[in-house]
Amino acid sequence: MTANFQASGKVSLPSPADSPGADVVVYDGRCKFCTAQIRRLARWDTVGRLAFLSLHDPEVSKLLPDVSYDQLMHEMYLVDRLGNRFRGADAFRYLTTRLPRLYPLAPLMHLPFLLPFWHWCYRQVAKRRYWIMGKAGGECDDTACGVHFK
Repeated sequence: MTANFQASGKVSLPSPADSPGADVVVYDGRCKFCTAQIRRLARWDTVGRLAFLSLHDPEVSKLLPDVSYDQLMHEMYLVDRLGNRFRGADAFRYLTTRLPRLYPLAPLMHLPFLLPFWHWCYRQVAKRRYWIMGKAGGECDDTACGVHFK
């Protein structure tokens, strides 16, 4: 199942239940920046390679039972259809090989010795994500935003 547009013009995100053979992207569903980027990925995924799950969804504990809430709050996770896990910059790097729209970035993301730089870049954006666009559903609280505003 590929992403569908609702009457409001928003993209409805396919879940792992909707797309059982898809790679699953776990993201912060309470972050406006993250949600905007995930909706963009869903639009670009024209053949249904991806499913999406908010880290706040109880299903995440079944998919990633050994990953803590704090770890999920720091980085996006991706579990591919074979069960391999990627997180942060590694997850984005993997996506550059799965979505044709991101293919032009693949050579840059796979240059030898640059992965530590991409991890640093990813962390800089991730820790400022609530500052960039805010939190969905209102004001920040200590449990979610405390991670990013220290």
